Amino acid sequence: MLSAFVNAFRTPDLRRKLLFVLLVIVLFRLGSTVPTPGVDYVQVHEATKSVGSDGIYGLINLFSGGALLKLTVFALGIMPYITASIILQLLTVVIPRLEALKKEGQSGVAKITQYTRYLTLGLAILQSTGIVALARTGQLLGGSDSLLVNDKISTMLIMVITMTAGTATIMWLGELITEHGIGNGMSIMIFTSVISAFPSALWAIKNEHGWDVFAIVVGIGLVIIAAVTFTEQAQRRIPVQYARRMVGRKMFGGTSTYIPLKVNQAGVIPVIFASSLLYLPALASQFNPNSTWSIWVSGHLVRGDHPYYMMLYFGLIVFFTYFYVAITFNPEEVADNMKKFGGFVPGIRAGKPTQEYLAYVLSRITFPGSLYLGVVALVPLIALVLVNANQNFPFGGTSLLIMVGVGLDTVKQIESQLQQKHYEGFLR
Repeated sequence: MLSAFVNAFRTPDLRRKLLFVLLVIVLFRLGSTVPTPGVDYVQVHEATKSVGSDGIYGLINLFSGGALLKLTVFALGIMPYITASIILQLLTVVIPRLEALKKEGQSGVAKITQYTRYLTLGLAILQSTGIVALARTGQLLGGSDSLLVNDKISTMLIMVITMTAGTATIMWLGELITEHGIGNGMSIMIFTSVISAFPSALWAIKNEHGWDVFAIVVGIGLVIIAAVTFTEQAQRRIPVQYARRMVGRKMFGGTSTYIPLKVNQAGVIPVIFASSLLYLPALASQFNPNSTWSIWVSGHLVRGDHPYYMMLYFGLIVFFTYFYVAITFNPEEVADNMKKFGGFVPGIRAGKPTQEYLAYVLSRITFPGSLYLGVVALVPLIALVLVNANQNFPFGGTSLLIMVGVGLDTVKQIESQLQQKHYEGFLR
């Protein structure tokens, strides 16, 4: 991987793209540290010292690189875009108009992307309004004092507009990376937000537990990263043979290929779904904190070190893995396309038998994939109990899956462009 980056910087075109990506990342991190107008920065700084990342807004804070709890210009991060993308992806399955757009090719995808942008801005307005309202009452960081310089409507409106504009700017920066840089821009923005918390988290472990625990955590983290990297690249390749056919006076077909089914076909989406769903009981309990149900939720479903929380979290991840794979991979559609172009799986008849075979293989490979996602997501929760690392344990869950997934994808794109630049033909 290091050799790929070294060779990339030796190539002028790739060097310009990589430097452009680094420049955008610097601008993104700068916006994640600039406070929103109207924020009492001193009050926020004091309140964030005792606040962890396992609260209701911990997931949004993760994707914003810690900017949410600091109420910066990029406080919402990329989370509104992620939510909008997931909603549009789910609606594509149930709304025929969106499904037809998806099948239209590049023009249809561009239209869906435009809908995603509009929905992102709408969600950003809703989320920023809720965050500003909580900051006004002091409930965002669990304090009793307002985090704003004053309670004027104009101040709150400026904060909402600023945070919404920050989200739109992040979208624009991500699209610039996709167009002029290397890799998927939105993925790189998420990757930047996630890894930005690693230095402070590791240093906090060292200060709290000493160099021995720090070395153990780093060693365990490297082993986990290696295991996740191996599993993320694991796939089941289903061979596909295309029959020869005569079109006019030319012969087409007769080639062999395969359908790659990854062990982790769903990616990090099930972990995000499960985390978001587990926040709902904790959020609802705040409306009536003195009731019996709210007290039970606060004791069992808020902190990640409770067995009930771990079991429910693991079960939701397994469920959402099957759910997401079912709506994103359609064996019937794949089988019909293969039959249309004369493709078949050796030993399996085209049509319905191929569909049943693909569904069978997919269900078998999804089971270990769901268990793998559940175990990786539980790593930081188990660390709460074993090494008492609290929220500072960085290796595991959503952050590790994103870090490895985006890193592998970016390196593959760099290697692909390097091969194009240094391609050697038959004649030299």
